Amino acid sequence: MKKQPVYYTAGDIASREISELPDEFVLSRHLIYSSPATLAFNSPGAEGFGVKRAGLAIAGSVMLLVAPGCCGRNTSLVSEMKAYEGRFFYLNMDETDIVTGRHLKKIPDAVREIAETTTPKPSLVMICITCTDALLGTDMERICRKAEAECGIHVRPCYMYALTREGRKPPMVHVRESLYTMLAPRKKDPRAVNLLGFFAPLMDDSELYELLSSIGIRTVREISRCRDFDDFLTMAEANFNLVLNPEARRAAEVFEKDLQIPSIELTRFYEPDRIHRQYEALGAALGVTFDDAPYFEEAKAAVHAFRDRFGALTFSVGECTNGDAFELALALVRFGFQVAEVFATVTDENMVYIRYLADLSPDTRIYANTEPTMIFYEPDVACDVTIGKDAGFYHPECPCLPWNSDVQPYGFRGLTALLKGLTSVLEAAGNKDMPHSDFASGESPADCPVQSATAEADTCQSLADCPVQSATAEADTCQSPADCPLSGATAAPTAQEGGVK
Repeated sequence: MKKQPVYYTAGDIASREISELPDEFVLSRHLIYSSPATLAFNSPGAEGFGVKRAGLAIAGSVMLLVAPGCCGRNTSLVSEMKAYEGRFFYLNMDETDIVTGRHLKKIPDAVREIAETTTPKPSLVMICITCTDALLGTDMERICRKAEAECGIHVRPCYMYALTREGRKPPMVHVRESLYTMLAPRKKDPRAVNLLGFFAPLMDDSELYELLSSIGIRTVREISRCRDFDDFLTMAEANFNLVLNPEARRAAEVFEKDLQIPSIELTRFYEPDRIHRQYEALGAALGVTFDDAPYFEEAKAAVHAFRDRFGALTFSVGECTNGDAFELALALVRFGFQVAEVFATVTDENMVYIRYLADLSPDTRIYANTEPTMIFYEPDVACDVTIGKDAGFYHPECPCLPWNSDVQPYGFRGLTALLKGLTSVLEAAGNKDMPHSDFASGESPADCPVQSATAEADTCQSLADCPVQSATAEADTCQSPADCPLSGATAAPTAQEGGVK
């Protein structure tokens, strides 16, 4: 093994196609290094909203963990959290169970015991299984149907399979699908919308709520804000869904297929211009116009105030954050800062950000968090502040903003919250009087800290390359409704007829 951590520059990565990535960035071509920096990111059952917390997103639900003791032990950490006290039950597997599969016959009895002895009676029992049953090929869907029929209670599976993380249906994708398949068709409310994607709510002051209200939306539902199981079932009344996280795409397909509720996918951005353009695209899809000018100006003013106060900061950015590490790094560079390093997984979706980053900061280093040589990482570049728990681990000497709270930042207010958080950690570190840098006033796109997204769009070679493309133009290129990222546009007439002005 090499004794030096392997990195490639943004320029190196941008010059390749996704199929030509170095082996260090392809998980199937090397061992996985689960460092303390990335344990929560790598394990679908560990810290944060992993499979187990996600499976208990519905109020009143409980979970039966079917696993050998070694797989289930980290659940004790989650069960100590106040919101999860008394909500975990265990069915331990021994060697005979693994060899013969006899534990599967015990599951319906275990569900019945939970239903009969738990007060109040749970609304849902999630059966969580691990890689052991993945290797055995267990049909847990069938087991859950049997338990549900015998016990008269909702029973659904979720899979804590690290083995399938890179597959067609990773654990966090499947758990969303498993939950939403319980919804049954209902009469549609033209003034209702669901937000899909997260297991915790958006920030209370996110402008998205206010903008939706301004066009006549009266009810915005999120699974984390549902008071009980019956409240969760009302999500079937929505006129359309807004998908805020790519992991919820499969769940959105369930809504469309089973409930005839279309979806519009939005992306979390930290650049004000991109956020603005996306709201324009959403308005075009719905046939309305959003007045986001006050929030837009507020965000740009916050960027300028932060930059003027702290000067030419150098950042290291990790992927254990609420956001795409490369989009965030690109935003920081465009604000006039430097990004020395990004610790993140390279995917097809974030290659567009890497290519733009390469134009502005080609020497930014990109490390693969899970690559085994990261065990030898020692800081050899100067940085003033880190964003993400993983970046903070690699730079313990620097102020760190973890930026991974359960409550989700989104939109213009997400950006202003990020800057407030950075201000707090820099103040706590005693960096109130950092030297100011002389920022250019926008003579070129590379120098302009909050450059116009329109100018950027003009340089795109194709719609596929443009991260701020017009939703209307993109929709025009779709070959079929199934291909269209703004399939929810078909719901616009219904929304307007229901009072969306």
